Amino acid sequence: MKTILVVLDGLNYEVAEATMGYLQAECAQGNGQLYQLTCELPSLSRPLYECILTGVTPVKSGVVHNGVNRLSRERSVFHYAREAGLTTAAAAYHWVSELYNRSPWQPARDRHTVDAALPIQYGHFYYDDGYPDSHLFEDAESLRLRHNPDFLLIHPMNIDDAGHKFGLSTPQYRNRARMADGYLSHWMPGWLEAGYQVLVTADHGMNDDRSHGGILPEETSVPLFVFGQAFSLQMDAAPLQTELCGTLCELLGVDHDKPLCPELLARREAE
Repeated sequence: MKTILVVLDGLNYEVAEATMGYLQAECAQGNGQLYQLTCELPSLSRPLYECILTGVTPVKSGVVHNGVNRLSRERSVFHYAREAGLTTAAAAYHWVSELYNRSPWQPARDRHTVDAALPIQYGHFYYDDGYPDSHLFEDAESLRLRHNPDFLLIHPMNIDDAGHKFGLSTPQYRNRARMADGYLSHWMPGWLEAGYQVLVTADHGMNDDRSHGGILPEETSVPLFVFGQAFSLQMDAAPLQTELCGTLCELLGVDHDKPLCPELLARREAE
């Protein structure tokens, strides 16, 4: 099944639960379910992009801080999808391009990617943390309409940016989460109507020191919303961040060797 993964960078679970009215409304109508995840450590961005997309913890992957500037040594959902002949795309921060396409990232070459031979075949990658989320979602929809990807990653940064500037317990941070929810309300109904399975999660949370990286619950507790007919919507499922890659591969119907959370997925009737 075609699948979209939205990673709302830096979104704390409690803020997501309280502010994302559209996503909560879809859940209340029986179209989705919200789960609470604990992110892996350290609770930093590049290590957790790697964790979400490969299922490997930072210490094992070696991507243990944001300055690890090299290609991933692991197999990601992009690699599994491409090996199965599927089409991949991403509208994301440039570290994602560095992990899975080419490193070091060169803006003139890599910012807009069209290359069928790369793990992420089609991409719009940005490098300014203030790059507007509104533009990023439009970039993603452009990729979807132009290239019809089987797997699309959407990764906006403005929630994390607001957290670093103002902190967790601020209207600026909460309102950025509300804005992301608003953008999703604009685009997600069309994705679901087109048959996409949609997951909305975060890499890490945020603290009142305007940072993250440690073990405080507000730094490590993140949301996972799921929408689509492939999901069981079981309230008592307990997915792990390391199980997202394998779960995505199951949704895409591609061979993989990653851990997954079977409780997230609807049981398929035997043929």
